[in-house]
Amino acid sequence: MDRPGFTASLVAGGVAGVCVDLILFPLDTIKTRLQSPQGFNKAGGFRGVYAGVPSAAVGSFPNAAAFFITYEYVKWFLHTDSSSYLIPVKHMLAASAGEVVACLIRVPSEVVKQRAQVSASSGTFHIFSNILCQEGIQGLYRGYKSTVFREIPFSLVQFPLWEFLKALWSWRQDHVVDSWQSAVCGAFAGGFAAAVTTPLDVAKTRIMLAKAGSSPASGNVLSALHGVWRTRGLSGLFAGVFPRMAAISLGGFIFLGAYDQTRSFLLELGRESP
Repeated sequence: MDRPGFTASLVAGGVAGVCVDLILFPLDTIKTRLQSPQGFNKAGGFRGVYAGVPSAAVGSFPNAAAFFITYEYVKWFLHTDSSSYLIPVKHMLAASAGEVVACLIRVPSEVVKQRAQVSASSGTFHIFSNILCQEGIQGLYRGYKSTVFREIPFSLVQFPLWEFLKALWSWRQDHVVDSWQSAVCGAFAGGFAAAVTTPLDVAKTRIMLAKAGSSPASGNVLSALHGVWRTRGLSGLFAGVFPRMAAISLGGFIFLGAYDQTRSFLLELGRESP
């Protein structure tokens, strides 16, 4: 991938990440509280829905930028003919690689953010300091495996579906989709992927919110899923599915639309520059 493409992916991904994280933060808070072990009301209900936003604001740009740099680079590296049946596989591999890299930045931010969301009386920096003092760096990466196990299946569904819908729409209208059309495709792909991966999101939330030393804190996804199933059944595994779908559908619209728009603008700007 050439330097203008690399820079455009970095900046466009970062801008898209900041936009979606800050706009949809209240929905994310509600989803986290619905999934928390103490229940929605004890976790804060509808109060203080912007608790933990500093953590999201700090992590969103580098997290999204890291994802899209990796995504676009792997797509370029695995270049295949546009008619090849391997195109979906290329998108799956690119999205999976992007998530593994992005989670190195996302997980510490997510751990601090989610603990602030269910304990709105504690400040973000106070929570961050407590994690470092009590658990060290390892505490900030608690839930890394569960996050990756959530994000990879999510991306395996979302990104090939997004690329397929864009290609289908382009074929139907006989020209490349506009940014708003890419955003619509992103909303549909994101909402569908959010619904089918909600149990993995519940497991990730339980692991990140668990007390240090407890069984869920070990990070075993299957054990966390079994614990939720045993205590709350199917409804527990799909706790927060509607705010998650709403947030990610809206997020897909904003995130992927803003990414395409910003990247196209930057590449056009680069072509016009001497």
